[in-house]
Amino acid sequence: MKVDNSQMKVLAGRYLRRDENGNVIETPEEMCWRVARCVAAAEEKFGADCKEVAEWAERFFAVMDALEFLPNSPTLINCGPAGGQLAACFVLPLADSIEKIFSTLKYTAIIHKSGGGTGFDFSRLRPKNSPVRGTGGRASGPVSFMRVFNAATEEIKQGGVRRGANIGILRADHPDIMEFIACKADEGTFRNFNLSVAATGDFFTAVERGSRWPLSFNGKVYREAEAREIFYSIARHAHASGEPGMLFIDSINRANPTPSLGQISATNPCGEQPLLPYESCNLGSINLSRLTKGTGVDWERLGLLVQLAVRFLDDVIEVNRFPLPQIAKATLRTRKIGLGVMGWADMLFKLGIPYDSGAALALAEEVMSFILQKAREASAGLARQRGPFPSWRQSVYYPELPLRNATLTTIAPTGSISAIAGTSSGIEPVYALVYSRLVLDDEKILVINKPFLQYLETEIKPESGENILKKLETGVSLQSLPAIKPEARAVFKTALEIAPDWHLKMQAAFQKYTDNAVSKTINLPANATVDEIASIFRKAYQLGLKGVTVYRTGSRSGQPLVPPHGCSSCRPA
Repeated sequence: MKVDNSQMKVLAGRYLRRDENGNVIETPEEMCWRVARCVAAAEEKFGADCKEVAEWAERFFAVMDALEFLPNSPTLINCGPAGGQLAACFVLPLADSIEKIFSTLKYTAIIHKSGGGTGFDFSRLRPKNSPVRGTGGRASGPVSFMRVFNAATEEIKQGGVRRGANIGILRADHPDIMEFIACKADEGTFRNFNLSVAATGDFFTAVERGSRWPLSFNGKVYREAEAREIFYSIARHAHASGEPGMLFIDSINRANPTPSLGQISATNPCGEQPLLPYESCNLGSINLSRLTKGTGVDWERLGLLVQLAVRFLDDVIEVNRFPLPQIAKATLRTRKIGLGVMGWADMLFKLGIPYDSGAALALAEEVMSFILQKAREASAGLARQRGPFPSWRQSVYYPELPLRNATLTTIAPTGSISAIAGTSSGIEPVYALVYSRLVLDDEKILVINKPFLQYLETEIKPESGENILKKLETGVSLQSLPAIKPEARAVFKTALEIAPDWHLKMQAAFQKYTDNAVSKTINLPANATVDEIASIFRKAYQLGLKGVTVYRTGSRSGQPLVPPHGCSSCRPA
């Protein structure tokens, strides 16, 4: 594995094994072998002999070592002889009783300790000041219990490497919705939670009509509120802090492959993985920046990678040590996996295609439709060899399409694994061509975009290239530099130089061929207005997205990406 200093710092900080004194005792290549052998051991369950298992391990190693494919962080961290849980995404149910709430809190602690993130729908908890039968007391409401979960998360480091992550979700018709929307108004509160409001089509209809909106719980209407007041409160708080985001719960459930098993009401912390209660999902991402060939995409190599990645992720389910028996049962019932991409912006840089162009949208659909097609072919092949997922007969695929996995594709933010791969995150445009990245809690590293650096080295004289980099380090925009040709300036745009509509269109292009959801942040300049954010939420719903997150520059401190002159950047979606 060829990595530079910034990539190595990420690996050493989180992924490589250490001895009892904290010294790194593993190389990146050894990490890849550790993971490859651990995952390939699953092949024995399906009749592979020792030689065949070794061959699969070699194939898995090769794509990770070449940084063409990487699984989610828990797999890289926990795979090996000592074992551990390997999935990134979990959803836990909440029920309206003290006993069940604190059982879920215990399960949350177990998952966070093992390296996973958790999603919760707090809509099942009764509103604040509701009577509590048997005690004569009054309920404290969903937000108060979120504080309990937040405090517990604060004390637990994920797998000893990073703090736990949660998402708190509340339906737009819950009586406590206004308190929920405002609960992160003071920066630093609920620091271990992302927030999203679950909105239905009926809610958006009420917003457009200017109707009053019933706030209810368990069939009882507590009061009515103006739908637009709720909607614009969401937009105002998103403008102020980037939260809450919005989940379009009807769109999520229209894509639910097993509706007979229940409706989906929650996602993982970053929003890309809608899950039923107790389900988990392991993710992996293909590095598109490694898959250019001349002036186009290396389709043959991409197809082979998809086939191998689907097998890898299905094998991960077999060797995973689930943190709870309920999670094992729910996960094995549907065998959901989430194969996605990273390095999309870098691929466009290499191909000379502007992110905000029709050509980029067309290529996005072509790439993701190809990945979904090849993933389904691979999963169907595994179903013939190993059997379809156990709930296949209760799925939308029965009887026409036997699949090994109920879902196949997901676009994750890939914050850490894209840093290991030395490429752009997920399908995001690059935030800056030169920037500082927070690797650990208090360490920053300077990163220069590799395709852009290659462009400078091949198209610009050395002394001019050095001057350009120095200017970019001070926060100067490439768009203002006459030394860069107009066609190159159009290609090398950064996130804030791309209009929000293009961010949304790109998310929609990938969502069209993604089973699960797409994690993406719509980046906005500091002078963006509340009305602009409200418009983004409306357009996201109209485009059929499953969720949307916005971030206005400067509205929150301490972000993972920091331009060199000190401004905060987008929150990872």
